[in-house]
Amino acid sequence: MDNDAKASIIPFPARADHAPRRVRGTPGGSVARVGGGPGEHPERPPLTASAPHDAFEPRPRSEVASRLVNFVLALLMLAVASPVMLLAAMLVKLTSRGPVLYTQIRVGIDRRWNRTWALNERRREDLGGSQFTILKFRSMRVDAEINGHAVWATQDDDRVTGIGQFMRRSRIDELPQLINVLRGDMNIVGPRPERPSIFVRLREQIDEYPVRQRVKPGITGLAQVSNPYDRDIDDVRRKVNFDIQYMRRQSLWTDLCIMARTVPVMIFRVGGW
Repeated sequence: MDNDAKASIIPFPARADHAPRRVRGTPGGSVARVGGGPGEHPERPPLTASAPHDAFEPRPRSEVASRLVNFVLALLMLAVASPVMLLAAMLVKLTSRGPVLYTQIRVGIDRRWNRTWALNERRREDLGGSQFTILKFRSMRVDAEINGHAVWATQDDDRVTGIGQFMRRSRIDELPQLINVLRGDMNIVGPRPERPSIFVRLREQIDEYPVRQRVKPGITGLAQVSNPYDRDIDDVRRKVNFDIQYMRRQSLWTDLCIMARTVPVMIFRVGGW
């Protein structure tokens, strides 16, 4: 659920064939093979109920090695993508009023579930995770939010600028988040981060939603290469299951496979609007 503006008003809209419901179960279940082709994952990945989700732990990986790999890859990607980013910045500035970059507070990793990591985590209230400022190329008008409230983005949304439509479909608007990776806020691959106000509402409707915060958020992920932008709460439920499946098998090889699957999404604009 990652657009310039999103729903923060409850209840979330639901499709006619799926009324909103609270999901109860355990993170898990078979979702999709990371290296598989289109159509190999089920329409709605199942959950299992073998243990409480509070006991769920992502597959262990070296924090230091992961940080080093992500930093190096982000540097290389910035070098390669810099001409595209410069052109995108110029087009945003020339075609619409407002800043080139869109910044927003997002919820990052929650280290408190791990007792060792929790020693370095000091927060007075449960925000769902450490907060950081995410960077994107602005793809909507500056007045896209109504009275400061986010609303669901829709297909052919008239709030999206002309160049913004292309950037969103090709995911070019996400490229500035490589800077977030260099800062250590994000990884290249991981669950997409959400706004604090929306995070609070989603964790009330989807029991497994907070589990996503047990790894660093990412620019791309298994959920993103397998699904289009969110349009309702059912889309969010489906993506949560993909995120949890990724966490159960996270590794450098898994990340590289997802990065490889992201390339055709950007070039051929698969899965976007």
